[in-house]
Amino acid sequence: MIGKGAVAVTTERLVGNLPEETGRLVGRRTELAQVVRLCERSRLVTVTGVGGVGKTRLARRAAGELQPSFADGVWWVELSPLSEVSQVLPYAIAETLPLADQSTRPMLEVVAEYLADREVLLVLDTCEHLVEACRTAVVTLLAAAPGLRFLVTGRRTLGLPAEEALVLDPLPVPADDGSDAGEEAADALVLLTERAAEAVPGFTLTAADRAEAGRLCRRLEGLPLALELAAARLRELPLAELNRHLADRYATLGNTEDEDFDADPPWHQALRTAIGWSHQLCTPAERLAWARLSVFAGTFDTEAVRQVCADELLPAAEIPDLLGALVDKSLLGWMPTGAGERYRMLDTIREHGAFWLRGLGEEDELRRRHRDHYLALARWGDAAWIGPDQFAWFDRMTAEHDNLRAALEQGLTETDEDHTALELSAALWFFWYGCGFVKEGRHYLDRALAADTAPSRARARALYASGPVLVYLGDLPALEERAAECTALAASFGETEQTYATATELRVAALRGDLALGVSLAEDLLATDWREGPLVLYPLAALVFGSHTLVAKGRFEEAIGWLDELSAACEGSGERCMRAWGDFVRAQAELALGRFKEAREHSRAALLVKHRLRDGVGSGLALESLARAATALGRHPDAAWLLGLASQLWDTLGRSQAGVPSMTAARLTCEQQTRDALGDHAYEKAYQGGYDTDLHAGVARALTPREGHEES
Repeated sequence: MIGKGAVAVTTERLVGNLPEETGRLVGRRTELAQVVRLCERSRLVTVTGVGGVGKTRLARRAAGELQPSFADGVWWVELSPLSEVSQVLPYAIAETLPLADQSTRPMLEVVAEYLADREVLLVLDTCEHLVEACRTAVVTLLAAAPGLRFLVTGRRTLGLPAEEALVLDPLPVPADDGSDAGEEAADALVLLTERAAEAVPGFTLTAADRAEAGRLCRRLEGLPLALELAAARLRELPLAELNRHLADRYATLGNTEDEDFDADPPWHQALRTAIGWSHQLCTPAERLAWARLSVFAGTFDTEAVRQVCADELLPAAEIPDLLGALVDKSLLGWMPTGAGERYRMLDTIREHGAFWLRGLGEEDELRRRHRDHYLALARWGDAAWIGPDQFAWFDRMTAEHDNLRAALEQGLTETDEDHTALELSAALWFFWYGCGFVKEGRHYLDRALAADTAPSRARARALYASGPVLVYLGDLPALEERAAECTALAASFGETEQTYATATELRVAALRGDLALGVSLAEDLLATDWREGPLVLYPLAALVFGSHTLVAKGRFEEAIGWLDELSAACEGSGERCMRAWGDFVRAQAELALGRFKEAREHSRAALLVKHRLRDGVGSGLALESLARAATALGRHPDAAWLLGLASQLWDTLGRSQAGVPSMTAARLTCEQQTRDALGDHAYEKAYQGGYDTDLHAGVARALTPREGHEES
């Protein structure tokens, strides 16, 4: 690692999540070298400067150059989508890292422990609205992790003693001396020319246009975002006319009565010129769409825009064309994905849109519309999750994560009779539990329950939704408390709430290891009329927990009967998540019955689904089940390798074997049997091979039958 004046050592594999560069970095050679040099001598470097000056792009390039020096990766944490009042900064950092902790400890503490012995560069991009939270995180993590360094971007520094800052200035502009000398090397002119060529196919800068282009660069003070916005207008206007319009706009901004920015923060004059003029040249519908789109966080799709932004002033049918027009004007970014088109607005552009939205008096209404749209989406996902489209829902909801957070934060700021925060956090149970965000789910469920304490059906549902989250986290005291309150509330409401209570008590029994009560409660839930209606979670959970309990009691064939019913129910609906849990339990029964090949196949079936749904606990348990089957089949090197791969995963989760004593005992037995068969040296070599394998590649290998070897 860098840091003591040593030359960076290139590693074989670059680790991290750096976003792809969206365009060539024009100029900045001196600044780039300076950032790299600062990062070599300081553990905290901040690139600061006005909005639109190119802080993010410079940091991205610098991080790429530094990446080979960090054995454990360079990780990009994008903070712009987080709300100013958000408390989820540690979760955003953890989500960026290969870390999916499922313990009860504070997330910042978990991140600190994970980074403690690693060599990592964390890039915190766009920190100005979260300075206090960033200060706390940086101080805590630097103290805990000697091999950690930070590269930060923001319009202001963090103000910490160890911080070194680079103030990024606009690009150099051509000289105003009437000559061509040096103009070709002026970075602002190069950027303007390149972006103009992207906007206008065949565009070239002629000798006749060079003076106008130089004037434009000087008028916009070399500010990259301003130059890019101006370049987009060259589709419609020649350079000379573009200059005249901007000159008029500049004169307007000299007037203290300028209505667009009088109450806005002190923006850089060039940016005010370019954005304000872009706003003027938009149609009324485009201006309104720009303002309304500012309520979205992160990326968004066309349908969300229709639901949130459309009305009689912005007809839904016109939304796609409006989005395309804003993309053409460089006011929106277009992001094609495997699931369809998505859009993104730069922070600076969004801030101006939000300012206009406030001026229109629509901010509160649009934020409510945004909240209501994502509540409706969560309810739809809640109803559809137990069905054939779980993978599609996983992809859709993870893409909407930033907007779900924004909607939750909006709900938590309100006090209404509709119990919005409770409803939304509970409806997202499948996202927390099924998509790998249990710790963040606990965070939002706890906040919603603390903010809305009156007895209600919504509260009972949120208590029930806490059940699977708390089971994954292994927090028995909290689960017992939620179950007791859910049971008490059920007496005041109806049959649905009674089912919630029984299902939550079943989870308590399972986590407590009360086998007799677990079977009894599962039988109570299965005695309902659940087979007559659409498939829902509670009977599937009852079949999983009940069969697991029967296996623990040694009643293997009876457990298999329950699991056959679970498989049939899931097969009929196309459900995969709970069926995968059934496959895991079935593997335990088959192992106990000596049917090791069957156990291997059920373990693989569980792993396939659990890894796809980013379920770390399920994946870890399935890998260890595969290891036990391999040992039983005499494939001891494979077993040691699988144990190593599982250990790598448990290290990101914070709690091995999900804290289940029987699973811990099974792991220890498998380890000892495998070590005895191989000997210490061979065992350690195979184990380390699994531990050092990329997790995704390792899972792919574990899922692939190997002819003449493991499958014999």
